[in-house]
Parts: sequence; C-alpha cells; structure tokens
Amino acid sequence: MLRRALLGVSRSRSVKNLVTRAPVTSAVVDRFVAGETTDNVIAVTRQLAGSGLLVTIDQLGEDTTAPEDAVHVVSAYQELLGRLKTSGLSGSAEVSVKLTALGLALGAEGQQLARENARQICLAARDAGTTVTLDMEDHTTTDANLQVLSELRVDFPGTGAVVQAYLRRTETDCRDLAGAGSRVRLCKGAYAEPESVAYRDRQDVNLSYVRCAKILMAGEGVPMLATHDPRLIEIGRTLARNQGRSLDSFEFQMLYGIRPTEQHRLANLGHSVRVYVPYGDDWYGYLIRRLAERPANLTFFARSLVSKK
Repeated sequence: MLRRALLGVSRSRSVKNLVTRAPVTSAVVDRFVAGETTDNVIAVTRQLAGSGLLVTIDQLGEDTTAPEDAVHVVSAYQELLGRLKTSGLSGSAEVSVKLTALGLALGAEGQQLARENARQICLAARDAGTTVTLDMEDHTTTDANLQVLSELRVDFPGTGAVVQAYLRRTETDCRDLAGAGSRVRLCKGAYAEPESVAYRDRQDVNLSYVRCAKILMAGEGVPMLATHDPRLIEIGRTLARNQGRSLDSFEFQMLYGIRPTEQHRLANLGHSVRVYVPYGDDWYGYLIRRLAERPANLTFFARSLVSKK
C-alpha cells in the first residue's frame, strides 16, 4: 500500500510542486543528486576525483515512452562524455545507462532500439577514453539487458554489467559473467519483486550477496561490490585477500551522499571506490521511485541526512 501511495505521489503535479518548494527539499536533493545540469555533475565529479574517488554518472530519466525521447537521452550522454574528455576526467569517471531510458520498453522493436542507442553511447565513451555500465532494472528486463550487454561487448569489451543479489537467478548469472576482464557490479537490488523470482528476507538477500561475491572474486573479471553494509564490505575485503587479489583488481561502489566518510576511508586504504552520481532535472521522480521500490529506503535516506558517516 505504501509503495502504491509513493508511486501515486510521483505522478502528482500538485504534490511535486509542494515538495520541490519545501525548504527541506533542497537539502535532500543537494545531498543525493549532483544538480540538474552537465556543469553541475562535472563540478561534483571533479571534486570527487580530486579526493581520490572514482565516479559513475547516471543521467536521470527512465521509462522512455517515445523514440525521440530516447534520442534526447543519447544526446545528453554524448554531451556529458564530451565534457568528461575535455575536462580531463575520463580516467576517473564512466557512465551508467538504463536501457529503458534508451527505448527498451517501446514494443517489439524496443530491444533493438535500446541496443542501437546504447551503442552510440559506447562509441562516445570510447572516444572519451572511458566506459559504460548497463544498469539493471526490474526482473522483467534482465534477459534483455544481458543480451544487449553480450552484443555490445563484442565491440566494447569493457562494458559493465549489473546483477542483483536478491534475484534467485543471480548466482548463475555471476558464473556466466565472471570471465576475464568482465566488469560486474553486484548490488542487493531494490525493486519490488515477486517471491517466485526474488528473495524477500533480508538475511537471505545478504547470504545470496556473499555467495555471488565469492563467485565473482574467484573469477577472472573485475568485481564491483556495490554496498553500504559494513559487514558485507569487510566480507568483500576478506574474499579478495583469500583469492590473492590486488587492490586494483576490484572495486567498492556506493551512492553519492551515502557514507562519504566510509568511501574515503576505503580509498585511503588503497581500495578503488566508485561513487554512483545521478544528475538531471528528473531528480524528483528519481528520489520518489527509489522510495517506492523499497519503502525501507525512506528511513535510510532520513538517517543519512543526519549521519554523514
């Protein structure tokens, strides 16, 4: 019921106007979103890179409803990648892309359209000297996402994958993706999924996360452990040591605005730490959808406002 209510709020123009004008809103947005413009996100990226952190940038916007909207998304990423190149930030920053923003949901031809649009972004990333990671979404898009990933990696082998530990299929996907040079972001997952395809109990999700991390750490790829959980971070470090991995052979990833002190602590220990930085004028929808995907995030975000550790 709470999820439906939040999704309803995300579509209400009157509520959006009220929220966006509230004094507390700017503090929330500034904390978790790197502004609305390319200039904003370049400034944040420069600051993070200057402090020894890596970055992956998400241009906000999902569920494209027309081909021309997808073209606008491609153009925005091309502009962003060009700015990363001219700013000298390509070595520290890549981009994260959602296939639904590129047309995946647009009927029978959606997957082909999304693949072609993703290819244009990959070309721009290669020209800029960086890479692309394909964000994972709800379970109905997983097969299409992995198929597009496989096709893109023929010409762009550095394209990153994302897998979600709460899906029951993910251990198998990790085995398939753990090949040489394969960049794989492992996150817990936050969409509202049916029990038939996803673990619902928090402990079961954590256990699945550890099993998946073991597979990736034992493989020949580049595991990217996306978690803010202190226990999972320490388990990840232990798994890397047990596999004899060098500190530059895997990454930790965290959201912009979440546990920045921990991000710097890990970086100071020599770990590669990449910060997921969203930007764009669709920040309202981004924040509300994150809450709707998992209402427990409401408490998480609230606590983060008063704790910067």
